[in-house]
Amino acid sequence: MAQHMRRIGVLGGMGPEATVLFMQRVIEATPASDDSDHVPLLVDNNPQVPSRIRARVVGTADDPAPVLAEMASRLERCGAEALVMPCNTAHIYAAAIRAVIAIPFLSMVELAAREVAHAAPEGARIGILASPAVKQAGLFERALSESAAEILYPEDQQALLAAIRRLKASAADAEAAHTVMAGARDVIARGADLLLVGCSEFSLLRHRIEAAHPTVDSLDALVAATIRFARHGDTGMYPLKEIA
Repeated sequence: MAQHMRRIGVLGGMGPEATVLFMQRVIEATPASDDSDHVPLLVDNNPQVPSRIRARVVGTADDPAPVLAEMASRLERCGAEALVMPCNTAHIYAAAIRAVIAIPFLSMVELAAREVAHAAPEGARIGILASPAVKQAGLFERALSESAAEILYPEDQQALLAAIRRLKASAADAEAAHTVMAGARDVIARGADLLLVGCSEFSLLRHRIEAAHPTVDSLDALVAATIRFARHGDTGMYPLKEIA
């Protein structure tokens, strides 16, 4: 008899390719011998969510919070038993999502921070590759506050922003990949003990980043939590590989 699998609602489309990458990694990481062993995903792949970066950094976009809250409510009404959102920057609006649902919201920012705390010693230097909005909002500073980590960001934040836009247009963009790797080399040169991939567009380049330095990918942390919740109803933290 197949194991009962809980439905996971996905607030997606930010961007669409990153959402597909999340789904692909969930499939690849799930222990399965048949269709029924896989995680049921209810996906709202909505690329019309107002730009999180323009709303936060530039101030020229509508507030994404009401759109995200409506997506969350709709997924819960459709039967989702927990929600995930494979976009780090959108977690600036996590409170608006949690305010309208009665089911768990598995935060990739919180999960990634716990994975960093597991992978690196207290007080380690953590180099974060993320959007300028993530830095401005202090998402990982709050999430990592208990670990006493020293957080480093690449100096050229505008170059990273341009890389995000290029990756949204084409995941195969060589110039964007070069820019992200330059950002990684920047924080490594300044003493980063561990790299944290804090942008799901940059997760498209995970293997290149991992080859350069020890790395935690926030998308992988979310994948592990998604599978664990679907299989066991567990919202706790655990090493990434322990998802059976």
